Amino acid sequence: MLQEFKDFINKGSIIDLAVAVIMAIAFKPIIDTVVDGVLLQIIAAIFNQPNFNGLTFDIAGTPIFYGSVISALINFLTVAAAVFFVLKAYNLTQKTEEPDGETPSGPSEVDLLTEIRDSLRTR
Repeated sequence: MLQEFKDFINKGSIIDLAVAVIMAIAFKPIIDTVVDGVLLQIIAAIFNQPNFNGLTFDIAGTPIFYGSVISALINFLTVAAAVFFVLKAYNLTQKTEEPDGETPSGPSEVDLLTEIRDSLRTR
């Protein structure tokens, strides 16, 4: 059981996940600063409010804070956009160009599908 646990811990995906979580935690203050220091300031200049947290409406005398939802949505969209652009840049660096005029080695999709079909027929 101890060996299984060691194998589990040493899997690459666990380490990758741990690094991703640490990077996300380190990335959050940057996004918060962009949202609070730039985006919400632009919104404040347009709407004369520094943030949306104070926006409410009442239902039966109980305030509903829909402004907090708007602020959270802006935070989420900012994080999503930042992750999108980082991954897009990363993917551009990971593309490998094939030499001109050469086709990739290995069987084509048709060959693979034919092989799967033939294998299923023999069962």
